[in-house]
This record gives sequence, C-alpha cells and structure tokens, in this order.
Amino acid sequence: MDTRLSVRARGISKCFGDVVALDGIDLDVTQGQIHGLVGPNGAGKTTLLGLLLGLAVADSGRLEILGTPVGRTLAAPDGVAGFVDGPGLYPALTARQNLGALAALRGGKTPTSRVDEVLDRVGLTDVADDRTRGFSLGMRQRLGLAAALLTKPRLLVLDEPSNGLDPAGTRHVHGVLDQLTADGTSVVLSSHRMDDLEALCSEVTILATGRVVFSGPLGKLAAENRELGYRLLTSDARAARLMAADTAGIHLVDDAAARHGAAEGRLVVSALLPALDELVARLVHAGIAVRELTPVVSPLEAAFLALTDQQGADG
Repeated sequence: MDTRLSVRARGISKCFGDVVALDGIDLDVTQGQIHGLVGPNGAGKTTLLGLLLGLAVADSGRLEILGTPVGRTLAAPDGVAGFVDGPGLYPALTARQNLGALAALRGGKTPTSRVDEVLDRVGLTDVADDRTRGFSLGMRQRLGLAAALLTKPRLLVLDEPSNGLDPAGTRHVHGVLDQLTADGTSVVLSSHRMDDLEALCSEVTILATGRVVFSGPLGKLAAENRELGYRLLTSDARAARLMAADTAGIHLVDDAAARHGAAEGRLVVSALLPALDELVARLVHAGIAVRELTPVVSPLEAAFLALTDQQGADG
C-alpha cells in the first residue's frame, strides 16, 4: 500500500442496468496534489466522484481512500468531503445557518468559530447572514466549498467548483485550493473549464465512455507527438513569416482567422514543440522580438478532443 496516495483505484467498474458507467478504471491521486478529472458528458466522471464520496459502491475492483480499503456499504470515508452536482443547500436558511445545520446532521460538535472561519476562507463573511435563496450560482458554489471544509478533510472531492464564479471569485477559490494542497490536503476536481484545470492541476485523468484514455502529468500531454496551433506576434511580421516558412516542421495556417491576425502582425502556425522551439530560437537570433506566443487551443483541450474522439471512433 502506497501511503503517498490518497486514492488508489484498480479495475473499478460500475453499471446501472445495461449502462456501463465505469469500465475497469485505474486512478492514482497523490497526497497534497490537485488531480483533474476531464471527460465529455456521460464519460463517467460523476459516477467516479460519487464512489470517492461514498454515494455509490463499485460493482467490482479495488478502491483505497486515504490508505483504507473502501467497503461495500454506502458511507462517506473518514477524512473525505465535497459535493457532486452542486452543493445541497436550504434556501430559507442563511449561509451561517446552512453550515450549522450540516454540522448538526453530521453528529459532531462544530464550534461557531469554525463556521465563521470557513465562511471567511471562501470570501462569504459579508453575506453570512443572508438567506441562500438569493445567492448566485457562484456564491452557492463557494458555500458548498465552505461546507466541505468544515471537517478539515484530507481528501476534497469537487464537481465544477468554479461554475458561475466571476474572475475575482475564481481567483479566490484557486487560492483556497492551492493553500489546502500546500497543507497536505488532496483534491480531486472535475471541470469542463480547461483553463481552471491547467491553472490548478498537477495531474489529470481523461475519461471517455467509462474508460481512462489518459492519466498523468499535464506536461506529458504537451510532450505528446501532436501538432498544436500557436498564435505568434513579433516585431517584424513579414520576416517572421518568411522564417517560419523556412523552418522544418513549421506549417503556416492559412484560414480566415489567421489572415485577420496577419493583418495585425500575427502569424498562426502549427507545429510540434521541438519545431516551435527552433523557430523561436531563430527569431531571437535574428533580432526579431517575440511579443506573444499562445496556443490556439491549449494542450489539455487538444488532448481532450483528440483522445475522446479516438475513443468514440474505437467504440
């Protein structure tokens, strides 16, 4: 048993009637890291999160959470908290009353100071005594995070935690999650927002039709032999275009968006990372400043589209 793993799943399968939700899933979540869970609708993400939270039981396979094998009964494993499909709240109660009611349902004695602490941590102190029926989606998500933090979990399982958040709220939640992992808490985070996952996650698992099609560090996705498109802005667009055309492995993209960008001094190129590195080095050596180099589609999104499309084709 690897004590560095907060989650160790091997061969996990789950069916609902004739529907196969999970088909032989393997998953490792390292202690003190944020692990992203990605997949199209119906890929099995919600089912997997439910297993981690004790809301469902696998039909077969082995699941260990925080070093303890998970049994065959519905129960939240000790040290685990979170939410799936959004937090459950009482709309007639205030934020503070919701947390107090949840603490009472769990049977433990949670001091008022702890409730105030988690409300402050997620940035809801100013609305702590407002009824949650008037909360926006983003505020409800933050209150759900506060509820999950009440018990000081060692594994936090979150489904779309940034859903409905404005940029300031997203930055605040990211800060909370980063601090939690710095303190040793592990986080499993499901999201459709690739920017969130790339900003937060050390590793990701991509699911398609109930199977793992990739699991590992984000850097491994960027290193895969897969061409990506990049927007390139330089101090001399004409010279950069000529140099790009003369660099092995660099392909100029000629579509409407690229032609519009060219009018502004931007190029759109398609390349593997080694060829792109070579182009940048040549530009700098020639005294051409590189002012912007951004993926048209992020490595995670590109891998997600390629891998899930391939899985669908194989199916």
